[in-house]
Amino acid sequence: MESTTDSVEKGVQQPVALPVPGLPYESFREIMGSFASGVSVVTTLTADGEPYGLTCSAVCSVSADPPLLLSCVRTPSSTLDAIRAGGHFAVNFLDAQAREVSQLFAGPGQDKFHQVDWHPGKATGMPVLERTLAHAECEVHRLVDAGDHVIVLGRLIGGDVEESRFPLGYWRGGYVQMFRMGRTARW
Repeated sequence: MESTTDSVEKGVQQPVALPVPGLPYESFREIMGSFASGVSVVTTLTADGEPYGLTCSAVCSVSADPPLLLSCVRTPSSTLDAIRAGGHFAVNFLDAQAREVSQLFAGPGQDKFHQVDWHPGKATGMPVLERTLAHAECEVHRLVDAGDHVIVLGRLIGGDVEESRFPLGYWRGGYVQMFRMGRTARW
């Protein structure tokens, strides 16, 4: 339900949303879980060089000019704290063989990086995991509070792609295999 008020921006009346009750938590999860997504691990380093990371399926491109992506991180988060302090992070898009990596970074604990192979990224030094089909190295462009999450907007300043790998997917609460249905022209 919308109504208009006297608030005017550039000479046009703007609709004002009236409060409407939100969906119950479980309904929200069922609806949003129906959208299949890739799985990534967002990584960063503290000022002391300690790596942090978390599994994230809420990642997407935002803009090509400038090159921006977003990642949504639940709060509170020690990884988010390190991103805020350091201003850089990497998004590691996991390949189909990285289910265990996703599960490792989805849980608590700080010894995660001793259990996976990784190397410093060329552009930022942020942790780049080995079981990826691509990674993006970013500097923080903006942080936006959004309910129980923070939207981390990052400007891509480096990255790479492994053409021969397929993505790890997540759909309706479980991992799925993704495959190409047909060859399309590169964009």
